[in-house]
Amino acid sequence: MNVSFEPPRGMRDFYPEDMVWRNRVFDAFRAAGEAAGFEQYDSCVVESYDLLARKAGEEVGEQIYHFEDKSGRHIALRPEMTPTLARMVAQRQKELVFPLKWTTIAQCFRYERMTKGRKREHYQWNLDIIGEESAMAEVEVIGAACDALRRMGLADGDYKVHVSSRRFLGELLEKSGIAKERHAQVFLALDKRGKMPDAEIAAMLKDGGLGEAEIEAAFGIMDTSDCSACPELAELFRLAGIAGFADRLVFDISVVRGLSYYTGTVFECFDTAGEFRAIFGGGRYDSLLTTIGGEPTGAVGLGFGDVVVTELLKARLGENAAKGRKGVAVGFMFAGQADAALKLATRLRKEGKPVDLALRAQKPKKFFSRADSSGALEAVFVGPDDVEKGVARIKNLETREERETCL
Repeated sequence: MNVSFEPPRGMRDFYPEDMVWRNRVFDAFRAAGEAAGFEQYDSCVVESYDLLARKAGEEVGEQIYHFEDKSGRHIALRPEMTPTLARMVAQRQKELVFPLKWTTIAQCFRYERMTKGRKREHYQWNLDIIGEESAMAEVEVIGAACDALRRMGLADGDYKVHVSSRRFLGELLEKSGIAKERHAQVFLALDKRGKMPDAEIAAMLKDGGLGEAEIEAAFGIMDTSDCSACPELAELFRLAGIAGFADRLVFDISVVRGLSYYTGTVFECFDTAGEFRAIFGGGRYDSLLTTIGGEPTGAVGLGFGDVVVTELLKARLGENAAKGRKGVAVGFMFAGQADAALKLATRLRKEGKPVDLALRAQKPKKFFSRADSSGALEAVFVGPDDVEKGVARIKNLETREERETCL
């Protein structure tokens, strides 16, 4: 039987040309997190199934990879990092000094139907602030995400962060006379608005038990465009103005995120052209720690996957934009110059330059062709005369200018 050379469905291999993009994204994640004062943490890639079921309900089993280990323990590949974060914080809640500002880049697995921008495996940058009630927490995580997009090369006008509030939405529903037990049905309708005709949404609300007056009120709420009556959102916009990214925020009542997970402000970032899925999303989840036995603690979190943003970067910047020239390629004509080439490469590396050293003798044309295609900024080809003189020439592969260097 022939073995398939393809990775398992929904999973990815990263060849060198893919790693260039991944590194560009990850470097921006790390730099933005560090610039905003977030501390790094990490955990194992497997998690207790019971922990995930507490957070998402028993139906989580249909969405994740789970199995019994050799000792009969029910475990799963993590579909996200937040339950693990909650477990880690709850474990040391009496010892930790709050507020916490933690960040990680976690590989996550989710068994679900694949669409554009969605895989069964992805990396996700998480930013979480735990132990802070004010909107400063939301501003810090959203601001750091905007900074990461800037570091990746996107312009401010390439995206918008859509914000809303679960608390504000619940208040609007109650004032409109919609019973609390029917709020979840309205949340689902809001999530579908723009993706299906209003007539179908009305039918969905009717099937969910809403009367004609409630359905009319629900559609009125769906058209809400002013959040000035919501103190937490008004403060978020005010602080974002001071932080310099209010122009990238837009109030959007349709942003609801999870039905039981978030308690206050919620947000999702989209490209302004509307070509891709959400770039990142998150919100306030003040009740999560209590669901696993911890003490009530205010928290805000953000999840930023690598798949969609990489597709967006390639579309906006070009497929080859991440492969900038850097380092030096060093080659030699005959075996007799190998020692001199190795000595030169060693010296350049000690000086802090990345060096790609040829492993065997090559003809000049082949060496410079490979050096050019590899993305090297400079190239040195050592020949017999160079060794005799003790001097070689470094060529800049962009400007074609040359300078001498000692061997």
